[in-house]
Amino acid sequence: MKVRIFQPSKTTMQSGRANTGGWVLEYEIATPRRAEPLMGWIASGDTLNQVKLRFDSKDEALAFAEKKGWQADVIEPHVRRVVPKNYADNFRTDRPRVGRF
Repeated sequence: MKVRIFQPSKTTMQSGRANTGGWVLEYEIATPRRAEPLMGWIASGDTLNQVKLRFDSKDEALAFAEKKGWQADVIEPHVRRVVPKNYADNFRTDRPRVGRF
């Protein structure tokens, strides 16, 4: 069985970075999704794609997958690069001019 291990990004409703430090183990979709004939909703015969297991670290998630004998694909998180900015830099006179002025 194939699983994916990744660190989820923050939701659009979050302004801070709280609760984004954990790791998630998610099952890969084993059966194709199809439209239900009655309602037209998207359905799948596999219920494991609804299961998400949360772990505190990547090592714990990998150890769990290895213990169960699953093939794990680890997706490394994007490294957030913060460029320090200062409000006073907007008014510096020694920087090159940009624009039509």
